Amino acid sequence: MQELHLFEYAVIRVVPRVERDEFLNVGVILYCARKKYLKAAYALDGERLKAFSAKLDIADIRAHLDSLMLICSGAKDSGPIGQLDLPSRFRWLTAMRSTVIQTSRVHPGFCKDADLKLEFLMEEQVY
Repeated sequence: MQELHLFEYAVIRVVPRVERDEFLNVGVILYCARKKYLKAAYALDGERLKAFSAKLDIADIRAHLDSLMLICSGAKDSGPIGQLDLPSRFRWLTAMRSTVIQTSRVHPGFCKDADLKLEFLMEEQVY
């Protein structure tokens, strides 16, 4: 029997007008220390976002989300934050912010397969 692994995740949100506190869930960041796993996924629906604010720059939002993906992967072009260790990257990515791209509180759970859990959370929280 495969053992369960503790994981933590946060939902990535786009908050088009911070002063209104309205948001749309667009992705998930999942971290599992034991598996040395940090990965994020997102799905951006420009039409739904435009319903919140017609002035929103979807290309700019996508570029920022792509930067989050680079930081998760630790890519060479992800800047100094992307070169931190996995726990530090996860904590930085999930820190509270008052910007257009924010994350939810961090939630814990247990899983057997982190990739499958990430897919499940995307289905549950985003699509």
